Amino acid sequence: MRTLISRFLGFSILIFVALVFLYPFVIQIANSFKTEADAAANPLSAIAHPFTTDAMERIFAGTAFPTWLANSVLVTVVVTIGRVLIDSMAGYALSRLRFRGRRVLFAAVLGVMAVPPVVLLIPKFLVLNQLGMYNSYPALIVPLLADAAGIFIMKQFFDSVPVSVEEAARIDGAGVFRTFWSVVLPTARPALITLTILAFQGSWNEFPHTLVAVQDPALFTLPRGLADLVSGSLGAGTQYPLKLGAALLATIPVAIIFVVFQRYFVRDANEGAERG
Repeated sequence: MRTLISRFLGFSILIFVALVFLYPFVIQIANSFKTEADAAANPLSAIAHPFTTDAMERIFAGTAFPTWLANSVLVTVVVTIGRVLIDSMAGYALSRLRFRGRRVLFAAVLGVMAVPPVVLLIPKFLVLNQLGMYNSYPALIVPLLADAAGIFIMKQFFDSVPVSVEEAARIDGAGVFRTFWSVVLPTARPALITLTILAFQGSWNEFPHTLVAVQDPALFTLPRGLADLVSGSLGAGTQYPLKLGAALLATIPVAIIFVVFQRYFVRDANEGAERG
């Protein structure tokens, strides 16, 4: 009986916490399909009455949302691919290659992780402006191609891979890159999936960097465009349906990527635990 009560209390607490976290998303979805008057009068209601898609239509017809979306897709895809490739190579080099200054370099990577990103905003602007990259697509992409946290994740994973895995490839005459690409990297799928999720989410939601990288509205990504929208660029009024609808559309890709890749990550992690 005591076990049953404990289990009931445990599930009750979990359900309550889940509702606390999920309710704001429910409110967001509901307000995205409300009329302006209904959203202003009942912003916390989880029911859209009457139900309308006017806000969604205005997002695509009355704002630059398609441009923001296209820019975000371009930047996110390039940054995610580049970050996964560069971070994995850098992590492997710090883990396996023996060269002078390796420990100092790794300490520098850890130091970068300890620095608040906001501190680097002005130096980023100065460097981009000096290199003539300011207000361009390279300014949005190049500074995000490498990530200290990603390098750390991959380095720690490669440290856990036995060196014996690579010995056979080296005996067969494979070089460092060939060994990394064909032998070691396939074993790093859980770490790569984790890095992919973090890279996609980070680049898709990146806002501070866009403030110092671009000023042309045609180069705005979704976070920058949504910030401009929320600040009242379309005029007076709360415009809750329009703003929350745009935020909802911006959330969907991240949610899909996270759900899909999380399933593979959990499966690979469980398989690795069973093998261990």
